[in-house]
Amino acid sequence: MRQLSFSFFALALTLLVAGCAGGGLGDDPFPSPSDYEVYGIDVSKYQGDIDWDSVRGSGVQFAWIKATEGGDHVDEKFARNWAAAKAAGIPRGAYHFAYWCRPAEEQAAWFTANVPNDPDALPPVLDVEWNGQSKTCPRKLPREVAIAEMKTILAAMERAYGKRPVIYTSVDFHRDVMQGEFNDYPIWVRSVKCHPALKYGARKWRFWQHTAEGHVAGIKGYVDRNAFNGTAKDWRVWLAGVSVASRA
Repeated sequence: MRQLSFSFFALALTLLVAGCAGGGLGDDPFPSPSDYEVYGIDVSKYQGDIDWDSVRGSGVQFAWIKATEGGDHVDEKFARNWAAAKAAGIPRGAYHFAYWCRPAEEQAAWFTANVPNDPDALPPVLDVEWNGQSKTCPRKLPREVAIAEMKTILAAMERAYGKRPVIYTSVDFHRDVMQGEFNDYPIWVRSVKCHPALKYGARKWRFWQHTAEGHVAGIKGYVDRNAFNGTAKDWRVWLAGVSVASRA
């Protein structure tokens, strides 16, 4: 009977994983986004002019704000969002979208030149995905080259801001590059159809981007929504650790 139960569970899990790509978050036995106590958003110019006071009033507890891309692009809403989110009392951090046709040193220098060193900010984020949608850089890098590029940018971010950066990644980039690497960094994962455990395996993650079609007061249209992996107390402890690191 015990063996039958285990076999049934294994079969059910196999079918679940196999069907995950076409199913919804409600199809898996793991916690749903609403089960997490702390949630936030990530934004860019595509959210337009944001009413950050309304965003805070909706319960949003953190925000990642797009700052830069490659070695020559600044998000046109970054400066406004950066200042307004802080004024509204929302912990926020800036992220850089890696562009694989620009040298890592140039990308790191561009980010640090455009993102203020605010001790109250969340850690900087390195957003690593394949640039498959780019018309000017439609290519991938060999795994070892991508890892080396990431290490260069991450090290520069940490030197500049005194905080261990967060790495944002997608399922395919994690599979191709990050398996077994960067285990000492906080990881922010994208998984809009399944719980991260079904897409990233045993990878420990800190933040989960679970939808690109969220709605939040103060933002017209869709916005990405994210969950923090931990309780409200864990969140306060994590924020305190970030603050201590920035002043060390």
